[in-house]
Amino acid sequence: MDGQTPRTAGDPDTLAAAQQAADEASVSQLETEERYARPDADRLSDAALSRIEARRTGSTQAAFFDLDKTIIARSSTLVMGRTFMRDGLLSSTTVLKGLYAQVVYQLVGADHEKMEQMRHAALELTRGWEADRVRRLVRETMEEVIAPLVYREALELLDDHRRAGRDVWIVSSSGEEIVEPFGSYLGVRDVIATQSGIDVDGRYDGTLQFYAYAGAKATAIRQIAEVRGYDLDRCYAYSDSITDLPMLSAVGHPTVVNPDRELRAAAVAMGWDVHDFDQPVRLRDRLPDVAPAGQVAAGVTTAALVAFAVYRYLVRGR
Repeated sequence: MDGQTPRTAGDPDTLAAAQQAADEASVSQLETEERYARPDADRLSDAALSRIEARRTGSTQAAFFDLDKTIIARSSTLVMGRTFMRDGLLSSTTVLKGLYAQVVYQLVGADHEKMEQMRHAALELTRGWEADRVRRLVRETMEEVIAPLVYREALELLDDHRRAGRDVWIVSSSGEEIVEPFGSYLGVRDVIATQSGIDVDGRYDGTLQFYAYAGAKATAIRQIAEVRGYDLDRCYAYSDSITDLPMLSAVGHPTVVNPDRELRAAAVAMGWDVHDFDQPVRLRDRLPDVAPAGQVAAGVTTAALVAFAVYRYLVRGR
C-alpha cells in the first residue's frame, strides 16, 4: 500500500482527521485484498506498465480524474442495472433496489466501509459470469447509459488539459468494463480501473487482479509517472472522496470536486481548490461526433451489482 502525507500544510487537527480517514480506507483495502485478491493487487502489473509505456506521448504532465461524481453526475457502477436485467443477469427487484441506492449515493456518497461492502457483494454475485458476455452487453448499451451523465464543467476541464498538451487519465475503482467505454466516449484513452480475475473458462473467478482504490490509486499514478516520464509536481488530480486523499496528495495541483464533508474540510485546510459541478449534460448533445466504444475490452467484476450491496448496507446495516 502506498499512502502519502498531504503536500500542503494546514490546520493540524483537520489534516489529522483527513489522514485518519484515508488510512482507514487503506486498512479496509488490505482486508479486501486478503480475502479476494491475488498477490500485489495494490500495484499495476509489469505487463500493464509495459502497455502503458508503449503508448507514451512525450508529455511530462498529466491530469488524473476520478470518475463518479467528478466527471459524471451519478455512480458509474449503478447505471448498468437495466442492461443486465434485460439480458437476464439481474432480477427486477435487484434493479429497483439499485435505483434506491443510486439516490442515496448521490446524497451522501459512499465511504470506505460502504465501498468494501459493495466490492464484496459484487465479487460474490458475479462469480461464474462469462466475462465476454458482460463486455458485449456493456459495449452494446454504453451510448444509452452514458448520454445524460456528464458534467459540463468536467468536459471543459478535460478540453483545457488536452489543449495544454497534458495526458488525461480516468482513475476509478469501478471496473474496466465500465471505465474504458466511458473513457472512449469522452475521448480519454488512458484509464486506471479495477481488474478482476478470470478463470480458464473465461468466467469471473471472484478475485481481484488490481483494486484501484484508496492508496492503490496513488501507487498506480506513481508507477505510471515513472514509465511515462511525468513530473508529478506539474501534474493535476481531481476527486470527490476522502478515500482519494493519497491520489490528490501525489500531484502538485490537486483539486476537489463535489467533495464529501471530510475531503472538503481537508481541502480548505490545505488550501486546495474546491469546485462544485452542477451542470450535467447529454454527452451526445455536447460531443455529437463522439464514436461508439465498440472495441473496448475489459476483465472485472460486474459493477452494476454494487447497487444491491449499497442497498443492503444502507438499509439493513444500520
